[in-house]
Amino acid sequence: MKGKGWWKLLVLPVLLLSVVLSGCTDGKSSGDVKVRVGEVTRSVFYAPEYVAVAKGFFKEEGLDVEIQTTAGGDKTMAALLAGSIDIALVGAETSIYVYQQGAEDPVINFAQVTQTDGTFLFARDQQGDFDWSQLKDSEFLGQRKGGMPQMAGEFALGKKGINPHQDLTLIQNIDFANIAAAFASGTGDYVQLFEPQASIFEKEGRGKVVASFGVESGHLPYTVFMTKQSYIKANQETVTKFTRGLHKAQTWVNEHSSEEIAEVIMPYFKDADPSIVTSSIERYKAQGTYATDPIIDEEEWNNLLAVMKNAGELKEEVPASAIVNNDFANDVISSK
Repeated sequence: MKGKGWWKLLVLPVLLLSVVLSGCTDGKSSGDVKVRVGEVTRSVFYAPEYVAVAKGFFKEEGLDVEIQTTAGGDKTMAALLAGSIDIALVGAETSIYVYQQGAEDPVINFAQVTQTDGTFLFARDQQGDFDWSQLKDSEFLGQRKGGMPQMAGEFALGKKGINPHQDLTLIQNIDFANIAAAFASGTGDYVQLFEPQASIFEKEGRGKVVASFGVESGHLPYTVFMTKQSYIKANQETVTKFTRGLHKAQTWVNEHSSEEIAEVIMPYFKDADPSIVTSSIERYKAQGTYATDPIIDEEEWNNLLAVMKNAGELKEEVPASAIVNNDFANDVISSK
């Protein structure tokens, strides 16, 4: 199914999520402004988000930020459109899919969190030095069609002279939540994994990371805080404060070690091995995954469009000016 097609199925999920998520509150009462954030998944990939809450950077701005994990780009966007959450943390491509459907109340990207793809190429039986040509005629366990991980992966493979639909056996019929389990059970010679799963598999001896799709696909607004245009118009002060709190966290993450970041965000990963969380953060910091400021620049946006066009998921060129608002990011940075 084309990426644009699954947005036509949003009506029922919107109604359902409106009911389910409306009951997800923490019962706190204060003078702070409540902001409900829906994240596409729980991941160390989003370390600045957790730092912003744990270090009190949102609280300093008078915001009571509640994080809900809405498990999947389609579900996260459905929750945002239904009004069950105020702000979504999800791939920027989701806002483009909504825009391409002619939304009367478009979703606006206003603060970037990650600026590279977050997946790594993991090989089951890597012998000797890795070369991208080794993927030819292999079985590759990929991600969902139309999602940023798969599109960035295809973009990177194309740059290495590999057509994922002709040169290898591409498996895309496994849900995101079950990809790691499928590989562990023997499916695929290679798999596209986020951290900390890649580090966990390395520790378990299931293979090793041989390349980074984030490095190969370049800078792009991979994960962004976004909200409906109507919410921005009605809550400009809140969006400004939210962006300022995020930027404080981005600066803190940039200036502190992986060990220090891991210590702060461990409450969000209570069942995880602290050493794995630390090594995962270090891998992301080393390749410049975490954005150091909330600005979504033109070059990054154009690279995103190129990635989507390569995957056949771009219905029309969508200029950044249509669904990107850097005013809040620029104001926050200029007022420091």
